[in-house]
Amino acid sequence: MEIAIIGLPQCGKTTIFNAATRGAAEVVAYANKPNIGVAKVPDGRLDVLEGMFKPKRTVYAEVTYLDIPAAPEGLGKTQGISGEYLNFLQRADAILIVARAFEDPSVPHVAESIDAFRDIDNMLYELTFADLEILERRLKRVDDSFKGARGTERDALTKEQATLERIKAELESGVHVRDQTVTEDEKRLLSGFQLLTSKPLIVVVNAGEDQLDQIADMETRLATEVEGSNIKTAALCGKVEMELAQMGQDAEEEADFRATMGVTGESGLNRMISLSYAALNLISFLTVGEDECRAWPITKGMAAQQAAGKIHTDLERGFIRGEVMTYDDLCSCRTLAEVRKRGLLRQEGKTYTVQDGDIMNILFNV
Repeated sequence: MEIAIIGLPQCGKTTIFNAATRGAAEVVAYANKPNIGVAKVPDGRLDVLEGMFKPKRTVYAEVTYLDIPAAPEGLGKTQGISGEYLNFLQRADAILIVARAFEDPSVPHVAESIDAFRDIDNMLYELTFADLEILERRLKRVDDSFKGARGTERDALTKEQATLERIKAELESGVHVRDQTVTEDEKRLLSGFQLLTSKPLIVVVNAGEDQLDQIADMETRLATEVEGSNIKTAALCGKVEMELAQMGQDAEEEADFRATMGVTGESGLNRMISLSYAALNLISFLTVGEDECRAWPITKGMAAQQAAGKIHTDLERGFIRGEVMTYDDLCSCRTLAEVRKRGLLRQEGKTYTVQDGDIMNILFNV
């Protein structure tokens, strides 16, 4: 899972990156290469299982964050996204937009005034314009391909042209691709274009230390004006969260320090990971044993056979069945033997829909 962090210059996106990854990337106005950080997904269930099984290693699910380098000149002024910057975004599984709310005379805003919601709108327009350019280029190629096309090839081109023109028309009317109604065949067609407005989106307003008491109001406005089914939002003070993340305190010490500073709720790291999981529609299933206890991230609604493939392709190819128990049942029984004795170990087939917190053992033959 890779999430690309973008924003206008001087918005504090590297600060948010450091808060999300406990990183120490240098906070500079302009960088020439991306910062890459991996955040382990906190999971109290794994902590409990580690105590039960005493495995040789415990492996948490991970989220990779990519702090994209300086935006192209003119970003936010409808001058388009292209080149390497576009490639970074197209490769990502989701996009995180950072918008600046903090005031700092020593760090001038490119628009010469602070308005986070204006900046969010501008960034969303940029993503839309990038997609429109991609669609226009493809439509031109489709139109050129009609010359000499016959039979089934011409039918396929006609179908693609109609789909792309409809998608483009809805985009021009302000409906992002993620919010449009498309068939499974159309999803497969569009997947090849990696359209930016089809990707899950996270929007974070970066507040100042003197705005901690305004964060709740910012989040209410975000929920009303920005948040949607595939758009998750948050407001936080990136500077404070980065400093707390870099202090390396244990959970209790951090909680006390946060209370002293008047910072409530989850840590920036946990908040970003929660948003990332929600935006990507992810859950985790678990595997346990003396060698390893591990969390495996999968898309919600995934069938057992496809989930097995996240462990190893051989398990998916040779899938026979899954032995499944719930995390709560194992905690109640304390041992695998007791789970079996109580009849709580289920045998599930290929099409079983894996649930969050399921503990699975895959039986396979290749």
